[in-house]
Amino acid sequence: MRALRILLIVTIVLGGLFVIADRVAVGFAEDEAADRLKTNEGLASAPDVSIKGFPFLTQVVGGELDEVQVGIKDYEADTSGASGGTDADVLAKFRIDNLTAQMRGVAFSGDYSSAKAASATGTATISYAELLKAAKAEPVDVATGVTAKVVGLSDGGNGKIKVDVEATVLGTKLPQPISVLSSVSVKGDTVEVHADSLPNLGVQLAEDKARLITDFQQKIDGLPGGIKIDKVEPAANGVDIGVKGSNVSLIR
Repeated sequence: MRALRILLIVTIVLGGLFVIADRVAVGFAEDEAADRLKTNEGLASAPDVSIKGFPFLTQVVGGELDEVQVGIKDYEADTSGASGGTDADVLAKFRIDNLTAQMRGVAFSGDYSSAKAASATGTATISYAELLKAAKAEPVDVATGVTAKVVGLSDGGNGKIKVDVEATVLGTKLPQPISVLSSVSVKGDTVEVHADSLPNLGVQLAEDKARLITDFQQKIDGLPGGIKIDKVEPAANGVDIGVKGSNVSLIR
């Protein structure tokens, strides 16, 4: 009975030491991965990296992690300009907020110099202020004596974006912006905003001219590890986006 009690105590102690060693190892690995990601992606600060699953050490022995979650508060994605007339240098970087990605089936090399996820899914947000950069910055002639430009974006409810258009008619600026509801979609790596109807500026507008103002798009590429935009949906503070990818490079 005494020997059994001693064996039980030893087992508990060893189990506790294993758990401690496992948590220390996973903490070290998370910090190393965060530093590598910061360097690889040119981030201003280290991202949050969380390695899921227990025990970590047995996953290491197997050469593959079940799941790694990465969180980047502010990510500056590369862009290829927009359909609007904004300066290309301004659009060279496009800020994406709260990018969170779940990487699954993360295989890593023997010297830990690279890690690649079999699949990845995640979410992020593009603020309306940031998306507004893709609209034309200067007023555009939409009819004889009429100029207009987009001056604001906000949540229009029911999955729509409210687009505020400021217009000047025969030299007089209208007292209030004219609002239209627009749909937002993603095509490839491009976010597109398309007005459901044309703004009523009190004059007859040709549709192609009006859509020079109301419709715009923003191409976004260069997301971490090669993940791509999958879907978009208007929300209270901006456009929520879903991202996904396969064979995603977590460390390279």
